This record gives sequence, C-alpha cells and structure tokens, in this order.
Amino acid sequence: MTSDTTAAPFRIGLLGYGTVGAAFAELLPLRAEQIAHVTGLRPEIGGVLTRSRGDFEQILASSDLIAELIGGIEPARDYVIRAMRAGKHVVTANKQLLAQHGEELWGIAREQQVQLRFEAAVAGVVPVIRVLQESLAAAHVERIHGIVNGTSNFILSEMARTGAPYADVLAAAQRLGYAEADPSEDVNGKDAAAKMAIVARLAFDTPVHLDQVAVEGIERIGPDDLEYARDLGLGLKLIGTAERVNGGISVRVHPAFLYARHPLASIDGPFNAVTIESEAITEITMSGPGAGGPQTASAVLGDVVSAMIPPASTPETSERLEIVSDVVSPFYLHLEVLDEPGVLSRITGVLGEHGISVKSVVQKGLGDNARLVMVVHPVLESRFFAAVEQIAALPALRTQPRAIRVIEEEFSS
Repeated sequence: MTSDTTAAPFRIGLLGYGTVGAAFAELLPLRAEQIAHVTGLRPEIGGVLTRSRGDFEQILASSDLIAELIGGIEPARDYVIRAMRAGKHVVTANKQLLAQHGEELWGIAREQQVQLRFEAAVAGVVPVIRVLQESLAAAHVERIHGIVNGTSNFILSEMARTGAPYADVLAAAQRLGYAEADPSEDVNGKDAAAKMAIVARLAFDTPVHLDQVAVEGIERIGPDDLEYARDLGLGLKLIGTAERVNGGISVRVHPAFLYARHPLASIDGPFNAVTIESEAITEITMSGPGAGGPQTASAVLGDVVSAMIPPASTPETSERLEIVSDVVSPFYLHLEVLDEPGVLSRITGVLGEHGISVKSVVQKGLGDNARLVMVVHPVLESRFFAAVEQIAALPALRTQPRAIRVIEEEFSS
C-alpha cells in the first residue's frame, strides 16, 4: 500500500504502559498506514501517562482520543470523566470500571456526544460487544453463556488433561504467563463477573451492577471432580451466564459441567468463547484468545478505528428488569460417605423429599468409605441446596458435599 502523506494526524493519549499499553504502542505504528488509508486520519501516540512520567492535562489537551489502559477504579474513573467532559472519545479495557460505574460513564458520553468504547474489556479479540450493540441490536436475546476468563479456563483444561491438582496447575499457569502473580480475581470469578455485568446490560437493555452478579470461583475444584466428569460424559468450565428468567434476568458466574455437544465444551486453554441464544437466530458462538497483551491491544485498536468513524455511543437503558437469584439447573453432587448398607437410600430419600430426581450415579469404594457422584435433573437452586444442607448433616457423611451446576446442551427459548 502506498503511503498516504495527506492524512491528518489523529493523536491518542495513552494512559498506562503495562502489558496491554506497551503492546498497543507497538502495534499502532504497524497499522497506522492501513488505518490512514481507510479513515483518512493517521493515528499516532500523542503522549503516555504512567506513575513516573507524563502529565494528564497536557496529554488531554493534545489528544483527539484517550486510551485508558491503567485499570482499577481510581484514578481511571476520574481520567475517563475528565476526558469525555473535554469532548474527547475514550477507549478502555477496564471491565471493573464499567461494571461498577458504567451507567454514569455512558451517561456522560451521551451528554458530551463522545464515544466510550470498550470491546477489549470483555473477551479479548472476541467481538461480543460489537455483535450485541450492532449485529444483534434487533434480536431478543434469551441467554448468553460465556467462557470469559482465559486464566481459569487454562487451569481447568490442564487439570482435566493431566490430572494434576489445582495448586500445581495454577503455579504452571503463572510460569507460562497465563496467570498473574496475584490471580485471585481470575480464579474467584470476580473478573468474569465484571464482564458478565457489562454483557448483560447490553443484551437485556437494563442496568446491571457488579454487586448483582452471583459469583463462585474454581478454587475448590479437585482432580476427582474432573475424573468423575469424564465418567459422566461431562467437561468442566467456569461459565458466565446471563439469561431471562420469569420476567427478570439472572446473571451469575460459577463452575459448570457441560455435555460434549455444548458449543463451549471444546474451548480449552487460555481461550474465551461466548454463545448467544435467541429464538430468531437459535444460537451463535464466537471464540478466540481472551488474554495477552497483543490480543487485547488489537481489540483496543479496533475500538480506536471505530471511534475515528463515529457511530452513536451506548444508548441509555429502557428496561428495569428484576435480578432473579433463584433459578432452575441440573446439578452434579459429589459425596464421600461411610460404606455401609442403606446410605444411598437415605441420600436419595432426602433428595426425594425435596422433589429432586437423579439422572445418573457413579459409586466407587474407598476402603471403609465410598464416593457417590451423581447428576440430578433440573431443580430450583433453593430446593437443591436445602437438600444438600440436610444431606451434609447425615452421620454417614465423611466430608462436606460438593455441588456444581450442569449446563444442558439443548437450546431452549
């Protein structure tokens, strides 16, 4: 492609120079010529702000757009607000900021008639935000399932592949750069919860705050859970779900077993994937790298290009749907019990008292003890956990029960 020397400069103020910021600064000059050809504007870094260099006011005054890649809530929120009030477009990869303060920030963007773009905040290069806001804007979305944290997906994939315990695989993920030195938000589900709050807000046109997302992480998952999952024809993932339930919506993140035919079941390693279900489209699945500097930087640059050819910003929500916390699901139940007559019948008796039927059971002897692993048919969560609490009090129980949700493969509207 020949150089377009007539393209006017488009200056980007870069806030943050960590893994993603540095990758963005490296990627931008490699793509500047192509972007100038498409947009008529040549993007360039107008200034960089870190803890040790740069002045925000100077960078703001000399920039056409601010790329916020510092993370956290403050001072990121302050910088984003000041940039938009100064009439600048903003691109961010900050999922926690949007999950906690999104309505405020989107409101300011509309008020100032600037764009606030955030594709990189949710699933790396998987374009779920653009698809929800544009391609499926007229679809009545019923449900979204997502693997939106590459660290947890890598850990669960490796535990299933090698049989190694959680702690060993986490250490390996840290050595390979798939997990941070402090991986707590990845493995406890909070990172995925922030992303699902954003996705649910767009899919259902209703405000969703991070505090409204039910969260459970993967820290208690053991190799035996994955071993029995194989016996039952299941695979284990950390799943974010947002769906319509009884006139409201449920948004949650938790480990879940998937049958092999589910479109997310085959997504392994540090990859993300999102499945969107709607009666009009049945379902679509998008997948790709969900983490890493170059991948996230590519998503940031895509938002920058979109801001250079501006459509409307994120509109105000028009719905106020109730957040539903008690939903129907099948469950996997793992029990360590005394190996004595009548134990299984007492357990199934408790389940029966709560209207819970068993779909499949695997039983293995362990000397004086036995391990019972079962999958139960769909049941209201409150009834299931009431039954589990009652089972936990039985004298034959050797350890606390472990329960994990199961996602069935069939689409239902």
